[in-house]
Amino acid sequence: MTDPQKPSPDSNTTRQHKKPTRYLALREDIPKNVYIALGAGFILLLLVAWQIVTSSGLIRPLFLPPPANIATEGLRQINEGILWADASASIYRIVMGWGFATLFAVPIGILMGNFKFFEGLFEPFIDIVRYMPVVALIPLTILWAGIGDFQKFLILFIGTFFQQVLMVMDNVKSVPISLIKVGQTLGLSRFEILKSIVLPAAMPKIWDTFRITMGWTWTYLVVAELVAANNGLGRRIMDAQRYLATDTIIFGILFIGFLGLITDYIFKLSGKVLFKWNKGQ
Repeated sequence: MTDPQKPSPDSNTTRQHKKPTRYLALREDIPKNVYIALGAGFILLLLVAWQIVTSSGLIRPLFLPPPANIATEGLRQINEGILWADASASIYRIVMGWGFATLFAVPIGILMGNFKFFEGLFEPFIDIVRYMPVVALIPLTILWAGIGDFQKFLILFIGTFFQQVLMVMDNVKSVPISLIKVGQTLGLSRFEILKSIVLPAAMPKIWDTFRITMGWTWTYLVVAELVAANNGLGRRIMDAQRYLATDTIIFGILFIGFLGLITDYIFKLSGKVLFKWNKGQ
């Protein structure tokens, strides 16, 4: 007779196969409002913790000003017109630096992803350069490009291009070989296969690569505006460092993150519109 206090083998099996909670199921969607509330709630939690730490006196305002001081600094820059002047200069440099990098990375990445000849030709060089610290290249970029905006574009290009070209190569390689075989069976030329099969199939992932590398370009902004910049968010942060203006530094960092978030969502939303057929993949 089975002891009622002792769990039966069947109950253990049932426990092992018990479905996880709805919100923690593997790769399952959760309600949109819950998804948004989680993100907003976590940020709010961080702000509350920040306010508690600074108001309790555990950290001096010189090292970490309270959130209200950061907001006051932001309002000052808006009222004095500083913020827009800096933001417009930085956005211009980001767009140009990322644009030049993308202009060269896409065709080279497509060639590397489809032809072993080009992969063997370029990959060893790119693998070496992409590990070089961009900051160490600043003196050389000044010698090559002067101290104007083109030097800033060059820094952003170097920081983005070498990673982006390898990601585009991997995006192209992810296209199933069976699709290429179908094109060959239909008698399409190599150019027609690239144009009509490979590129359309890889484009959603390439678009996602654009989104990710745009984020990387933002992270190089302060480095790009390190030398002889008359304006820009990065230049404002470096100037504030001299005077220990922590509130200006933190506001600048947060604002760069905010602009990066906007560009991220622009790519996400435009990708959903452009590649509706790829939804759910």
